[in-house]
Parts: sequence; C-alpha cells; structure tokens
Amino acid sequence: MKHYDVAAYIWPSYTGKEKRALQFWEQGIGEWQTVLKAEARTDGQILPRKPLWGTVDEADPQVMEYQINEATRHGVNVFIYDWYWYDRRPFLEQCLDEGFLGAPNNEQMRFYLMWANHDAGYVWDKRQPDNDEIIWFGSQPRAEFDRVCRRVIDLYFKRPNYYTIDGCPVFMIYEISNLVRGLGGVDNTRAALESFRQAVKDAGFPGLHLQATIYAEHAVNVSGVDGAREGSTKDLVRMLGFDSVTHYQFCHFLDCNRDYLDLLPDLQAEWDRIRRDYSVPYYPHISVGWDNNPRYNHLTMPIIRNNTPAAVKKALEMAKAYADRYNDVPLITINSWNEWTEMSYLEPDDVYGYGYLEAVRDVFLGNTD
Repeated sequence: MKHYDVAAYIWPSYTGKEKRALQFWEQGIGEWQTVLKAEARTDGQILPRKPLWGTVDEADPQVMEYQINEATRHGVNVFIYDWYWYDRRPFLEQCLDEGFLGAPNNEQMRFYLMWANHDAGYVWDKRQPDNDEIIWFGSQPRAEFDRVCRRVIDLYFKRPNYYTIDGCPVFMIYEISNLVRGLGGVDNTRAALESFRQAVKDAGFPGLHLQATIYAEHAVNVSGVDGAREGSTKDLVRMLGFDSVTHYQFCHFLDCNRDYLDLLPDLQAEWDRIRRDYSVPYYPHISVGWDNNPRYNHLTMPIIRNNTPAAVKKALEMAKAYADRYNDVPLITINSWNEWTEMSYLEPDDVYGYGYLEAVRDVFLGNTD
C-alpha cells in the first residue's frame, strides 16, 4: 500500500511543567484545567467530551511513548509541534523536548515545527477570555529571529527523525504578516529568510523547506510599517519564496457554523482555487472539528456540528485523493492530535472512542480489523 505522511498538529499545553503558563492555568496542569471545566450550553452540542486516556502529562516520556505507539499503528506518522517564542525565550517547549524527544520510541515517528508566531493574549485564561490585552507579541525583530533560527537548527533540525522534503528540514510559519511586521517589511523579511536558508545549508543540509500557513485570501500589509503597500497571502508566499503551503484549521477559511459534511464541497473548491492561484505545492489539510466553547463562559460561534468519525473519514478520503493526483510528496496535515479546547482532536474520547484514529487508519493504512 502507498505510504502517506499523515501529520497531526500538537498543541503543547497539556503539562504543568511550563512555569509561565501558570498565569493562564493556575492549577498547574496546563489547559487540562479548561477541559475539565467545560460545560454544554446549547442543544446538539456534544460537551463536555473527555479524554479516554485521562488528563495525562504530555511532557512525560512514558505518556508519549504510549501515544507514539497509538499514533503510528493508526497511520499518524508525523507530529507538527506548535512552537512558541515570546519575550526573548521559548514557551511550552516541554511537551516536545521532554515528552516526545524523551520517549524511547520517538524515532519511530517524525516531527517538525510550526512557529506559532501569533500574539498571546488572555484567550487561554477562562477567567477573562474576553480581555483583548496582548501579553506577548509574536512579531520578532531581526536579532530575535536569528536566535530562533539558531535554536531550531541546533536543537531540532539535526535530529534524525526531523521531517524533511528532499532532504530539507520543513519549518512552517503560522502568521506571515506578523513575521513581516516584526522584521520591518517584505524586503527585510526576504533577507532574513535567505539568511536562515544559508544557515541551514551551513549546518550540512541541502537547503530549507519553508512552509506557510494560509488563511482565506485577503489583503495584508506587506510593508511591515503602514498600509501603503498591500497585497494578499498568495503575494507574500511568492515574494518571500515559501516552498509550500497548507492550512491549520477549517475555521480560518470556511464558514464553520454548520454540519461537517456541508463543509466539504466548499473545502474542495478552496483546494482547487489554491492549486490554480499558488505557484507552490499545497498539502491538503483536514480539521476534525471546531468548537471553541470550552474556553468561554458564554456561548460562542461558530460550531461545526455532526463531525462524526464517518464524516471526518470522507474528508480524509478527499485529502488522500488530492495527494494522489497532485502532489509528489504525499503529505496531509490534520488539526489536530490534541486540541481539546477547540474540539478538534484525534485522541480517543468518551463519545467516539478511537473513532477518529480508526478513520485515519482505514483511509491511509486500510482497515486492519
């Protein structure tokens, strides 16, 4: 059977080992605190869902040893770690550094980084989720950008199981516009990325594969300073020389306030548009669901409804068909392994059990029952 690179995003908040996270989750168990307090607020909303494996510490290597085994036997063979850099130092690295990389079987699975360079506010704090104050800025000046580059090359790219395309380490950037803002415009950003590429080559790799997270196509500030120069996401991808694109979440580009199956025609149309409009490969993305209500004390929309394993399986079949038809590299991204507070996860729960993982297995490995 054909091999596929099935890559699930990991939100690395399910640990109490990050001291700076106590300002959001004061109980010292990370965002499990929010999951445990989730309540249903509207008919048809399947809340609260609870993890079948319990509120485990995903910075524990024994926990991750088990999760790696479960992921790989169901066809998930790559983890994409959300990776943060705030206030001149990393944030929430423990799940990757201590959990995944500390697991004795970690090399059975590959991984890569998505630099989640968005601003950090109080949305993680259920006591004040509507507070729009920014705690840390995700945009970084050139000196900090260079520190980020050195860190990821030295600590991660050199790992034997870091994910590569054509031998080049893959590094995803979540918010291109924030990158440009911090570096002071497109020209400065292009120079910084070229410097990053050269540093990767100097480390012994044939090059760097830069991947962009894209959203709905919209005008963005490409000057980094003011609105005098505007373009779109596809313009920035071209001007900055990204090598590929994918998505992070359906809610970034689809109307998600409806049934899951109703999304799929619009999803296919968006994939077709991207393939026409972009000059680099698009790696198809599937989200398991969307419902951000666990983080709020009031009802918030949108909510994807009826995201059953059977419905998600149909979306996964679409992604497989797209990869088979259009891509030399059979990479599919999935949101996510463990986004419990956004109700978009593959980990087993008390409603569908292993249903989502079994859907992945059936599509990419064939039904082994």
